[in-house]
Amino acid sequence: MYNLNGKVALVTGAGGKNGIGRAIATRLAEEGADVAVNDITEHPYADDQADWQGLPDLVREIEAMGQSAISVVADVTDAKQVREMVDQTVAHFGKIDILVNNAGTIAGKDRVPVVDLAEEDWDRVQGVNVKGVFLCSQAVARHLIAQGTGGKIINMSSVTGKRGSARFAAYSASKFAVIGFTQSLAHELAPYQVNVNAICPGLVDTERIAHLASVLMPDNLSAAEQLSEYERRSEAAVPFGRLAEGADVAKMAAFLASDEAAYLTGVSITVSGGTVMD
Repeated sequence: MYNLNGKVALVTGAGGKNGIGRAIATRLAEEGADVAVNDITEHPYADDQADWQGLPDLVREIEAMGQSAISVVADVTDAKQVREMVDQTVAHFGKIDILVNNAGTIAGKDRVPVVDLAEEDWDRVQGVNVKGVFLCSQAVARHLIAQGTGGKIINMSSVTGKRGSARFAAYSASKFAVIGFTQSLAHELAPYQVNVNAICPGLVDTERIAHLASVLMPDNLSAAEQLSEYERRSEAAVPFGRLAEGADVAKMAAFLASDEAAYLTGVSITVSGGTVMD
């Protein structure tokens, strides 16, 4: 267990019941942190999850663990909303120690060959996955510098940020960009004792799998068949024989948020069950 007692974390993109954001937020709370959780709406998967109310349920879950929590709805691509989100978090808790940039786009029309990729779909992916990381990191970094007590910034990249593949050009470019941004920011914030690192998961069993399956699997299959086939193929490619769970990524986030990772900065750690080994 890591000691995050007295720390305050902000986790973006945390509204999904089965998402990485929820897993990270609850793991940081388990380690003793108070947590501000964010998403673009309170319940980003409302159509699919009648038994889950999104951010309000996550706040209650964290509070039941004995930690304080607030939810902040904001679009990470909007600088004004990002500043207000960070200011609201600081106003409530008095500070921020840890930022987890987890918000990302849902797979859609961007998962096509480059020759068929629409400019607006390219821009949408870069807006959330790259600009969102930049805006949130910038706003939190200003607070960390002013606080003068160090801190942690953890950016969510992907194995596709280390290795491109067909039909993933927009997504892959955005995740390569996150790694480069992480390294640059790590250099800039090291004098302030702020660690900046990235996590590069493989395919994680979240709500997003169904969206990926719908655009990558044959159209003649039903939605259930698409999902089953996509999961089967994906699991077959993993040496450990299973998809990652949110908890697998959350364990790495907790490590990077802790003092155990005090001498790590600018690194991009792959969490993929052996699918990618660099």
